[in-house]
Amino acid sequence: MSMIKTVDICKSFGDFEVLKHVSLTVEPKEVVCIIGPSGAGKSTYLRTLNHLEHINNGQIYIEDKLLDDYDHGERKFKLPSKERTKALLEVGMVFQRFNLFPHKTVLENVMLAPVHVRKISEEQAYDKAIDLLNRVGLAEKINEYPNNLSGGQQQRVAIARALAMEPKIMLFDEPTSALDPELVGEVLAVMRQLAEDGMTMIVVTHEMGFAREVADKVVFMADGKIEEAGSPQTIFQHPESERLQQFLKSVISQ
Repeated sequence: MSMIKTVDICKSFGDFEVLKHVSLTVEPKEVVCIIGPSGAGKSTYLRTLNHLEHINNGQIYIEDKLLDDYDHGERKFKLPSKERTKALLEVGMVFQRFNLFPHKTVLENVMLAPVHVRKISEEQAYDKAIDLLNRVGLAEKINEYPNNLSGGQQQRVAIARALAMEPKIMLFDEPTSALDPELVGEVLAVMRQLAEDGMTMIVVTHEMGFAREVADKVVFMADGKIEEAGSPQTIFQHPESERLQQFLKSVISQ
């Protein structure tokens, strides 16, 4: 059973085609890193997976369950809303910006969704939040407000908040791009640990070292389509397309 599968995904904003027939399969416990230049459609693709953007064409499956099937803008299949919501709850997401509630403490930020969406008790949510904040190295910050934290700490709270919903799949949309360079490592360390723990992950990233070391599969996107995909060794040491060769030359020489 695949965790996520997309078939011929297309997405347009007006006349501008952002995604062009993007097909990708992610297996259980697999870490997939998506790399590529700005404007390649990487973040848009990630957002289609949890319905933050709607597709114009193609199919999206989560755990082999068909969620969407569109043909040139026409919906061919609609999953009942209750089943759709249940499937989407299996997908957690961490954004470039942390999106924490500034008027709530770290602990409250992590507890909020499990109580109000998963409908678990506050006691259970508290225990889960404490455990997760320990995992991301922020147990001593539970009563702080987000504005009192560094960017790296806020992003680790955002990861804990996503994990509190107990997703089976985690999506990361350039989670370190808004951070000062010295704070990137602490976030990547948490993500590395998640990968080692067997979390299925799709990571849009500019961190080539992370993609090389942690990914099971690296996907290179350019101009709205998947140009090349393979193991880190294949992508970084034996790139086939001229576009990928140019991209690697530009990012690795920086």
